[in-house]
Amino acid sequence: MCRSIKTLRPPALPEEATEEDIRAAALQYVRKVSGFRAPAAHNREVFDRAVDAIAEATAALLDGLEVRGAEARRAG
Repeated sequence: MCRSIKTLRPPALPEEATEEDIRAAALQYVRKVSGFRAPAAHNREVFDRAVDAIAEATAALLDGLEVRGAEARRAG
């Protein structure tokens, strides 16, 4: 895993991950998998679509996760 990608679910983050956090993680993932820090112009569209798709999937994952004990810790 890319060292720049951090865990985005509670309790690793004190609050919910922001859209910016999710997009940054998606970008790091695409950079790692593609091997490009910044794509050439002819690859820009597919690179950006991949970042969008991964950010969307990440947001859906985080929205669907049930973290046991997270509510109890917040209320406590």
